[in-house]
Amino acid sequence: MTLQWTAVAFFLYAEIAVNLILCIPFISAKRWRLVFSLRIWNWLSPYWNKCFFTMIMVLIVLFLDAVREVHKYSGHEPMQDAKVNPNVYDHLHMKLFRAQRNLYISGFSLFLWLIMRRVVTLLNQVAATLEDISDLQTRMEDGAKTAKQQQDDNLMLKQALLNEEKSMSAKNHQLKLEVEKLVKLLKVAEEAVSRSHSEVEAMKRQAKGLSQEYDRLLTEHHQLQNLQSAAEKKDQ
Repeated sequence: MTLQWTAVAFFLYAEIAVNLILCIPFISAKRWRLVFSLRIWNWLSPYWNKCFFTMIMVLIVLFLDAVREVHKYSGHEPMQDAKVNPNVYDHLHMKLFRAQRNLYISGFSLFLWLIMRRVVTLLNQVAATLEDISDLQTRMEDGAKTAKQQQDDNLMLKQALLNEEKSMSAKNHQLKLEVEKLVKLLKVAEEAVSRSHSEVEAMKRQAKGLSQEYDRLLTEHHQLQNLQSAAEKKDQ
């Protein structure tokens, strides 16, 4: 195996190992996102796309070269020559085997390289989605707590309003009774005042009659005095 295909084979083994590690079930997407958020990845991120597309181009070139080699050693003319010379036949099959091996190595390397990029992207997306779900769940819980608190406050306010309404109703009823009582007392007072006015009028009439009687008696008294004085003068 030449140096370039040895490097491609080690690259394939490394891809297999990395993809297996990325697919370990007990390592969550959040932990992988923490790993991908390290400073070294932030430092390598400007070069990552260039490296990714460069490796794709290299692997495509190697894959096409392997396809060419397979087509070269599996053609009709090399097989005709191999049938004439048995050593050439063995050597041709060895070349064909190496070309097919290189084809599989480069093809799987290219495939796993694309798969690894996709797995890393999906892990980041899953981690971001989980964080969004966690934030949304936290917001929903906070909203539910706020709604429950508002509902409790509304119930307390409604109960307070009902109690206040009952208290106002009781006070209004009590005030109504007091007003009715005052109205009755006012009627009694008006009746007492009316009776007092009647008694005063009666006393005025009585006083007027007494005054008239007093005047009459006083007049009669004066008349009697005048008669008495006249009689005494006659006697003298």
